[in-house]
Amino acid sequence: MAVFLRRLANAASISTSGTTNSGSYIRFGALAAVSGAISSYYFLSPPNLSCGNVNWISPVEENTQFTYNGESGCGVRLIPKHSCPFKCLPVMSECNGENLIEFLSLNPDKWIEFKLQDKVQASHNSQLFRFSFDPDEKLGLDVASCIITRAPNGQNAEGKTKYVIRPYTPISDPDAKGHFDLLIKVYPEGKMSQHFASLKPGDVVEVKGPIEKLRYSPNMKKHIGMIAGGTGITPMLQIIDAILKNPDDHTQVSLLYANVSPDDILLKKKLDVLSASNPNLKIFYTVDNPTKDWLGGKGYISKDMVLKGLPSPSDDTLILVCGPPGMMTHISGDKAKDRSQGELAGLLKELGYTEDMVYESRVKWIHCGAANVWKLKFGYNGWQKLLLSPLPILKPLLPLFCSSFGND
Repeated sequence: MAVFLRRLANAASISTSGTTNSGSYIRFGALAAVSGAISSYYFLSPPNLSCGNVNWISPVEENTQFTYNGESGCGVRLIPKHSCPFKCLPVMSECNGENLIEFLSLNPDKWIEFKLQDKVQASHNSQLFRFSFDPDEKLGLDVASCIITRAPNGQNAEGKTKYVIRPYTPISDPDAKGHFDLLIKVYPEGKMSQHFASLKPGDVVEVKGPIEKLRYSPNMKKHIGMIAGGTGITPMLQIIDAILKNPDDHTQVSLLYANVSPDDILLKKKLDVLSASNPNLKIFYTVDNPTKDWLGGKGYISKDMVLKGLPSPSDDTLILVCGPPGMMTHISGDKAKDRSQGELAGLLKELGYTEDMVYESRVKWIHCGAANVWKLKFGYNGWQKLLLSPLPILKPLLPLFCSSFGND
């Protein structure tokens, strides 16, 4: 407490020593000093601040189960936030009579190296990559979200390394510990996919994230329709898996999956097994170049396919679209210049769907440091120290670090 009082006195002295005669300035300065001193005391003064191995803070996510140093419980999940000014803050809250903390491998502000454990051929032009990390950690993905990867791509005029950067959606279970899987189509001229194809077990790839695309919650809609093309199946599978493994989620899912040929259909065996064993999942395949024995759809996704295979326009309907640019334009229209959803067009608009019924998968990376920090309850090994909600004056004083990044 002595440290707190000294800091409060020093801050107040500095804030009121200006030459202005404005009483409002003085009052504001004193108020800022008090707020700053309180923040300093709670956030920076031992023993209230116990670092251990934790130096993270995250936006609010309540009732997330996790573990920390043998302690049990649940509360706010921790995500590495090295740009955040609040260092070494374990974040805990009580729920269901437990007390847990979860460690995640991803960092939204820092490139992390992950080691390639194995890779296998998934189709004639795609490969499945498994990357490993600490077996006690989860990757840190929400449904549905993706990651950003980068690889060296020569040097610029100043001799500094240039990078090629691409987003990918892991197809492994977000709750899996110690590994994640990427399904990547290898293009002859694709700089990043060729880099992945050249990797050998033991090599590393740099990853940053996660990047949330659509925050899915169980039963958020009665019926979800999905239109996917090629590797656009990966975010769809992430949502499908989340729905089917939750016995309390009764969402119906209808998937239209378009590819060039039957050999290009990724993860077909898994999708067929899921569909056969789950009555709430219906799948229709269509290909541009069918074989003689092909029994599915033929050609591009048509109005008739949408009418027969997807839920009708409704407030309780959500249509997800992910695929190559040409397909996206045909189905739902082009992206906006700022890479946001853009105005709905294409088949879906013609069939009566509205913008609030359709989500087009865009990669729009936005991360913030302490934007939601005042909604958190901070604690360590059982103590509950501070709930910032009653102190709204602190909100404008909290640093807010945001950046955005768009990519195909």
